Amino acid sequence: MNDENKKVPKRIAQTVLNSLKGGVVPRIGLPYITVGRKNEIEALLHDVDIIAEGGASFRFIVGRYGSGKSFLIQTIRNFVMDRGFIVADADLSPERRLQGTRGQGLATYRELIGNLSTKTKPEGGALTLVLDRWISTVQSEAAQETGLTPGDPDLTKAVDQKIYAVTSQVSELVHGFEFAKLLSRYYHAYVDGDDELKMKVVRWFRGEYALKREAKEELGVNIIITDDDWYDYLKLFALFFRLAGYTGMMIMIDELVNIYKIPNSITRQYNYEKMLTMYNDTLQGKAKYLGIIMGATPQAIEDKRRGVYSYEALRSRLAEGKFSRPGARDLLAPVIRLEPLTAEEMLVLCEKLADMHAGLYGYARKLVTDDLVEFITIEYGRIGADQNITPREVIRDFIELLDLLYQNPDLGLGELLRSEDFAYAKSEAVSDEAEGNYVEFTI
Repeated sequence: MNDENKKVPKRIAQTVLNSLKGGVVPRIGLPYITVGRKNEIEALLHDVDIIAEGGASFRFIVGRYGSGKSFLIQTIRNFVMDRGFIVADADLSPERRLQGTRGQGLATYRELIGNLSTKTKPEGGALTLVLDRWISTVQSEAAQETGLTPGDPDLTKAVDQKIYAVTSQVSELVHGFEFAKLLSRYYHAYVDGDDELKMKVVRWFRGEYALKREAKEELGVNIIITDDDWYDYLKLFALFFRLAGYTGMMIMIDELVNIYKIPNSITRQYNYEKMLTMYNDTLQGKAKYLGIIMGATPQAIEDKRRGVYSYEALRSRLAEGKFSRPGARDLLAPVIRLEPLTAEEMLVLCEKLADMHAGLYGYARKLVTDDLVEFITIEYGRIGADQNITPREVIRDFIELLDLLYQNPDLGLGELLRSEDFAYAKSEAVSDEAEGNYVEFTI
């Protein structure tokens, strides 16, 4: 076991192994198990530098189910939080879309704002923390600059001026005047210790007011966040977060296949139209300090009947050029297509998982590299593996193997690997009824 893996805290190791065995991407511990994807990560980190300088970016990460798409998104999420970004992430579903007639777009906005995360609060729900930290920082800066003490009316004036400097910049954007007014109301509620008013402002920011009349009576603003304009408020938040001392904002929306699955063609088109608006904003400089990453399957992007490419304005912008091909993809293009992990990369990953498992349960690792090579060879030699196998499936098999060997010391690796069930069972095709195609993994 190498020194790096000895340092994996047991809490993190437990979370990582349990998540992977359950077929989901862990929220923590990714640096311990990241292999491959070096070029894709570098391309996305270039975007991060652009955003930090006041730019914006929009990327699609495209991969089949179980190919590592969500893993890559989660890896970038953790990296940008370390760089001082605020991250908002959401998975689309039948109830959460980009646009809808029954509040599905607003539901996505609420999910994003509810999942706001920072380095100090990575599990989400960071909005109130960010607002309070902003006010506290402004007060501290004003006190240092003026030499005045808390309670002095002149210090309050100085803080008011610094707050106004932020809100006035925000107010220049669409809906910015009301947004700035609410920031100011939150600040004064903070100073006055009015927790009830603070929570009302936070409710508004979360998109929880359903009636303009209610917002007018309680907060003095004539508008509420709606299905049609929720994206405008994400742009406002991105600028505000920058002014509040963060590097920028990264929005991550996964499971675009749920737009592909919408049966009504007009509703799908409205969703793609909203996507086009977001895409154009980032490329035309209408958004600042904002990055958007969307995760999708190839079918959800490329199907010209129902996918993103069914909307001609998006297809003409996103379609791959004539020169890109497997093994030589243009990673500076808006769409990043994930290449399958190689057998060598899967071997490295299995080494890391074997070390982590041994560290978690406190035993000396028994599996040597030759054992892992045999496991990988058998996995890819199974009937149907050339079409159906994915990294997710290999990882789940391997963790199950580690668990069985740990719980049954008398069992030999060869006995398990050469069992009829393992060696010759046909892999289940990882497919989706709406997609009608299979996951491919080749070595």
